[in-house]
Amino acid sequence: MGASQIRPGLGKPARGAAGRCLRAAAHVAAVPAHLRFCSSCRARRRSSQKRVSRSPARMQLRRRPPPRARQALLVVPVRLSLAALVLALLLLPPPPGAAAQPASSSAEQRCFCQVTGHLDDCTCDVETIDSYNNYKIFPRLQKLLESDYFRYYKVNLKKPCPFWSDGSHCGIRNCAIKPCTTDEVPGGIRSESYKYSKEAAAAVEDCEETQRLGAVDDSLSEETARAVLQWTRHDDSTDSFCEVDDIQSPEAEYVDLLLNPERYTGYKGPEAWKIWNSIYEENCFKPQSIKRPLNPLDPGRAEDEGNIFYSWLEGLCVEKRAFYKLVSGLHASINVHLSARYLLQNSWAEEKWGHNVTEFQQRFDEILSHGEGPRRLKNLYFLYLIELRALSKVLPFFVRPDFQLFTGDKRQDEETKTHLLEILHLTKSFPLHFNENSLFAGNQKEAAKLKEEFRLHFKNISRIMDCVGCLKCRLWGKLQTQGLGTALKILFSESLIENMPEKGPSPKFHLTRQEIVALFNAFGRVSTSVKELENFRNLLRPLQ
Repeated sequence: MGASQIRPGLGKPARGAAGRCLRAAAHVAAVPAHLRFCSSCRARRRSSQKRVSRSPARMQLRRRPPPRARQALLVVPVRLSLAALVLALLLLPPPPGAAAQPASSSAEQRCFCQVTGHLDDCTCDVETIDSYNNYKIFPRLQKLLESDYFRYYKVNLKKPCPFWSDGSHCGIRNCAIKPCTTDEVPGGIRSESYKYSKEAAAAVEDCEETQRLGAVDDSLSEETARAVLQWTRHDDSTDSFCEVDDIQSPEAEYVDLLLNPERYTGYKGPEAWKIWNSIYEENCFKPQSIKRPLNPLDPGRAEDEGNIFYSWLEGLCVEKRAFYKLVSGLHASINVHLSARYLLQNSWAEEKWGHNVTEFQQRFDEILSHGEGPRRLKNLYFLYLIELRALSKVLPFFVRPDFQLFTGDKRQDEETKTHLLEILHLTKSFPLHFNENSLFAGNQKEAAKLKEEFRLHFKNISRIMDCVGCLKCRLWGKLQTQGLGTALKILFSESLIENMPEKGPSPKFHLTRQEIVALFNAFGRVSTSVKELENFRNLLRPLQ
């Protein structure tokens, strides 16, 4: 072999460099794809170079050039060798079977790529929920919630915070609530006797003796009067998962939910963080040593805090794990609402509300949320399944012929009940319901103790809602926690619901109007969140 072929730079430079490039490309291409950059490949190259350097022609070349020429020869080959190698690698085709990877994932993928398939602790999948909710449940439910029975909710927004001293309220205009005047509320609802059948309602309308219900009218039958008192005691019993407002209090007011919609108010920062921090840190069965990911009130965050937290969470019993998912799902649902109804333009001429994609990404993008966003969205679907299951279970209570949604307008009341039963039958036909029998199973004594702990923790969360500084946020926080609490009450009262009499009073299981309104409006909020996720998918799809 000639010297010009052994050493680049000898003979004709252009020809030698070109030959070197081709030989380098041929040499790298000859190596199997999986060995091109491994240590064994590099060892083969070094061995080959040693054999060449020991050849007589190589030794003769080393003796020929003078010192200055020798220095030039040492520099030029190195530069040409690196250039040849780079060129060869650029010209090489990718290894067989290697898929081309995109430079970066799309905005849609970063929020939703993990929000698919089966949900943990469930047999259901995200796609089934999306389809069933968006095309069957959501449109019918929105129509129901526009009816008079479901749009008026009585609430006390003036109760003091029971956990810390803070009498201040948010001064932002969008935090304010406009309560109803007396004549705006239908007479049947305003009578304060909405808990019961029409017979009981007419009887207690003008009562004054009983603090919560008013006195029972003498014209009531003895059976109905006794049932009314039993219902009263039941409302205050230990079966409740929520701290319920005293609706007879002079501070309790009716609010039209359609005129005071849940949306972004500007209430944020340390005051808002304090509310959620109290919920997560003190009521989700979490020890102080376990750090919650992305806690804004904990400055000392560790790199692996997410892994530690979720390892701890997976080690919990299914009941406590479900509790955390419900709270996280409720938090996620609220954040979806705020991103979907955001104040985009605020001028003297108009206010423009709409979808804020950037706000949504800040809360749910996998990268921006350090992996938390997709987990939160999956917990939202878990919350949806729990409330959907509760509605399917409570059908026997509403289907009874003597139950009515009483507002005083007979025709509208009948239409509302028909519409409600249609929705409940739809929920019952859902194919992949959550199996609540997996909760509080096993040893009866331990299960009862855990159930009571579960109930008290959730009841405490409902009390924290009275600490929210923004009145509109407080309104919707109280309504949604009461709605979820009512759903839990239904799920854990299955035997009582199954044994209800078909006619007459049902003292062992009953729902007040407050609970009914909260239950359906809370589910309406979660249903809206699932629908809004489809809207955000479409808005994010063209973005990078």
